[in-house]
Amino acid sequence: MSDTDPHPHPLPLRGRGDTGGATGFDSPLYRAAGEGGGEGPSTSTAADRVDALVIGGGFYGCAIALHLKRELGLARVCLVEREDRLMARASYTNQARLHNGYHYPRSLTTAYRSRVNMPRFVADHPDCIVDELQSVYAVARRNSKVTARQFARFCQQIGAEARPAPRPLAGLFSERAIEASFLVTEYAFDTAKLRAQMQGDLAAAGVDLRLATAVRAVALDGPGAIRVALESATEERTIAADWLFNCGYAGLNGIAGLGPTQARLKFEITEMALIEMPEELAGLAVTVMDGPFFSTLPFPDRGLHTLSHVRYTPHFSWTAAEADDSDPYAVLAAYDRPSRAGPMLRDAARYLPALAGRAPVDSLFEVKTVLLANEVDDGRPILFEQHARHDGCFSVLGGKIDNVYDVCATLQSLPLRAAAPEPLHG
Repeated sequence: MSDTDPHPHPLPLRGRGDTGGATGFDSPLYRAAGEGGGEGPSTSTAADRVDALVIGGGFYGCAIALHLKRELGLARVCLVEREDRLMARASYTNQARLHNGYHYPRSLTTAYRSRVNMPRFVADHPDCIVDELQSVYAVARRNSKVTARQFARFCQQIGAEARPAPRPLAGLFSERAIEASFLVTEYAFDTAKLRAQMQGDLAAAGVDLRLATAVRAVALDGPGAIRVALESATEERTIAADWLFNCGYAGLNGIAGLGPTQARLKFEITEMALIEMPEELAGLAVTVMDGPFFSTLPFPDRGLHTLSHVRYTPHFSWTAAEADDSDPYAVLAAYDRPSRAGPMLRDAARYLPALAGRAPVDSLFEVKTVLLANEVDDGRPILFEQHARHDGCFSVLGGKIDNVYDVCATLQSLPLRAAAPEPLHG
């Protein structure tokens, strides 16, 4: 699969300033009680204090909060998520593939890091792993950026086992369209089980989890505490933090007071189709390499398979500079979401004939966020960027889910320390 297609599209964009009033620390919501009056949510008059605050309850945000608390010993760690549950967006709406390197013949670094980190992820989350499947990578005869010989050599380079698919599996593919197919070792994960595990681990570790809570603004006051303005349905509150980790994914640039990342980001509105596989394909994970092709994997939470296609999954894309800092989630909310699942299936059936005549069950739409610098090699490195105006403020954009351990290794190198004990008010 491993290719890109920009799909330019006129954007129904709305800027962050389209709220019709003051926001963040300029809003009356964050002035001391008694400076106005009127009814509304309560506002704390004194800032709560934490050692570290993590924005974003996707998998990376959860893992960072746990590492800060359990491994680095910070006493007070707060995790803030705008949705009403953890891992509700991109951590859920993806192919749930646990990468073992095969997907990245044009990015040896990404492939190698997946090879190193996958066994650790399996060991840490054994109850979430879907390993009762056969994973097959097939190389297309035409329009592929790698040949079957090159793919086999690449697998040898990264130490990943890839055996010619046995005849019953190879026979599922169109001989006219597929040069060769390989049986590989690669798993899926159950996102619902992973969410439950992370929520339980956060509670056991004593992380202060605040769901359905938005970060409205951040004030970087020079050395020392960072002030973070939070808003939920019931209150507005300011929290002071010594360290701030922004893991907001598509919302990374959408927080007043932080400004955009130095690294340029690309946003895509994507569609992932959900299909019911025919009996002969049940239990299979299939990826066609390496160009404008498709992949299909089990999606345990729905009892279906995902279908993603390089040509049809991205509906349109843009960069922050092109969109005048519009909120990507607002762009998604305004999009009418015409489905391309039909063309995905029809094209996939040219390579995997058993898919002919299948109908999509559903589609999941989401905003995908990648580093613009990696459009050429299709790599998925992790962005871990220190803010220019505060040494304790970082923006983090995850790559592949199992590569979270590279972030944890970076955290180990920071001079993190717990502040003096102070009660955290409710």
